[in-house]
Amino acid sequence: MKPLTTPPQIRSWNTLASELMISAAPWLHLYREKVELPSGKIIDDFYRIVTPDFAVMGVQTELGEYLMVRGYKHGLKKVILSPPAGLLNAGEEPLQAAQRELLEETGYVATSWRRLGTFVVDGNRQCGTMHLFLARGAKQVRPPAEDEMEVLQVELVDRARLLRALEAGEIGNLAGAGSVALALLLSETTC
Repeated sequence: MKPLTTPPQIRSWNTLASELMISAAPWLHLYREKVELPSGKIIDDFYRIVTPDFAVMGVQTELGEYLMVRGYKHGLKKVILSPPAGLLNAGEEPLQAAQRELLEETGYVATSWRRLGTFVVDGNRQCGTMHLFLARGAKQVRPPAEDEMEVLQVELVDRARLLRALEAGEIGNLAGAGSVALALLLSETTC
């Protein structure tokens, strides 16, 4: 894909040293790095946070409704609306994780899947890689799996309601809001 404009010559930073400060596998690794900028300036304490990859789905049912889940997010300390999502297991492909998480969290399966992209949550500190999918033709095949650490309420909403939730900040995290916005934008095209 051709860039919109011709970018100036941008050079990468050179990592001179990297020290693992905190390792709390599988949840996070915190690194303190010594980096050299293209100008030659040395930064002794640049921090990078590595968290697990995760899959997020924009899901449409057979009737064209959007499938969302409402649940408590401890980092936000509140209940929010979000698309189904979850961490990739070791060795698991992103699509497999998306399909597994959709079934676990909602009890739904989808007949059509389209990859919408892979995105790093924070370009400077890393903080997780999101694999986004649009799933269509979803139908419920069983009750959601019970998980005391993630109590979720499945909600079916139309496009207008989903847009209102997005605009009102009801979808309280960037990964969820970005996923919903991309899914809405790209759901008008065929899978």
